[in-house]
Amino acid sequence: MPKYTREDIIRIVKEEDVKFIRLQFTDILGTLKNVTITPGQLEKALNNQCMFDGSSIEGFVRIEESDMYLHPDINTFALFPWYSQNGRIARLICDIYLPDGKPFEGDPRHVLKKQVERAARLGYTFNVGSECEFFLFNTDEFGHPTTITHDTAGYFDLGPADMGESCRRDICLNLEEMGFEIEASHHEVAFAQHEIDFKYSDALSAADDLITFKLVVKTCADANGLCATFMPKPITGRAGSGLHINMSLFRDGQNVFSSSENKMGLSQEGLSFIAGVMKHIKGICAITNPLVNSYKRLVPGFEAPCCIAWTTGNRSALIRIPESRGPATRIELRSPDPAGNPYLSFALLLAAGLDGIENKLQPIPPVSANIYGISEEERVTSGIDNLPADLNEAISEMKADPFVRIVLGEHIFQKYLEAKEREWKEYSATVTEWELNRYLSKF
Repeated sequence: MPKYTREDIIRIVKEEDVKFIRLQFTDILGTLKNVTITPGQLEKALNNQCMFDGSSIEGFVRIEESDMYLHPDINTFALFPWYSQNGRIARLICDIYLPDGKPFEGDPRHVLKKQVERAARLGYTFNVGSECEFFLFNTDEFGHPTTITHDTAGYFDLGPADMGESCRRDICLNLEEMGFEIEASHHEVAFAQHEIDFKYSDALSAADDLITFKLVVKTCADANGLCATFMPKPITGRAGSGLHINMSLFRDGQNVFSSSENKMGLSQEGLSFIAGVMKHIKGICAITNPLVNSYKRLVPGFEAPCCIAWTTGNRSALIRIPESRGPATRIELRSPDPAGNPYLSFALLLAAGLDGIENKLQPIPPVSANIYGISEEERVTSGIDNLPADLNEAISEMKADPFVRIVLGEHIFQKYLEAKEREWKEYSATVTEWELNRYLSKF
């Protein structure tokens, strides 16, 4: 049942004295974009008549094909808790359409919607819960971000050591005002690192929520004189920020991953879903871990996975099955980071899991030991493969898996590869501070 009607939105905008409405969407890299309209243009927007120039958006189209239309999803209407100098601001998340009325194949939200519809045809609802980590750093005298912090707190610490507690509280209150159900918030392992968990939802809503979450975090941090970053590894030698993705499939209101027929409490569909994700994860990594910096988090010693294995216990594996069973049975994927585009990530993970189910794939046996302590020889013997070591390897794995091209579609696949290959080339040609410290006086 729809959450809002057109009439509801028009009425709320008038009653709440909304002065601006942001029509939001993302580019292929997951960067949030918007076209802002006034209430006078709202009915036009709700009639899908708002046009914008897509030629300057990363991975969208050539300049000759630039005209595109924003189709607001009325169920995403929300009021922002903060005010501009002139009044309240609302938002609508939009799908992108071409002038001929067809969905734009380069719209990441469209990619996810196609996979959700595919799952629905098989009788499944795909639910996702995100655990998103981030850093809160000081800004300099000009308001520019730094990696400086006065925070000396660690895992689950509280004030006064946790200098970000007040900001984190503001974030939670703002999110709740926007309709989020906050399940937990706490200080993470590294200085200045935080995590806020909100309730799972269907995959499309979960992706919309994650995009909104990041905007709220950055806005609240700025209001507190801080800089929030979702960069995966901002500080050498400290834990990086992950985006743990908890996934479950439901059919007729029942969790299909749950089973009482084995001691693990996992159904055959659950095992096959795991196998499908493990089969394709190397090709998916360029999407879920999209930056040069992403792979500096995926190293031993910081609770981030390096190997393709699964477990019902320890946190060193790629996939962990949390203790809760029955309706709460879920698969936690621990490799992704917050820099990825959630629409593309969720689409690929759902498609990979469905591939495992449809082909009745079986995962390798679960690993109970700490994987960081297993030798390379033992890993090979156990059939445990490694995740890509850097973005260049991830790009190669993406090219090598035809599945990724099929799910993303030719347009996004090619445009995304072009952007990432350009990023790797620029990085490879850049002289870093590490090189200067290592070589300048030595040679």
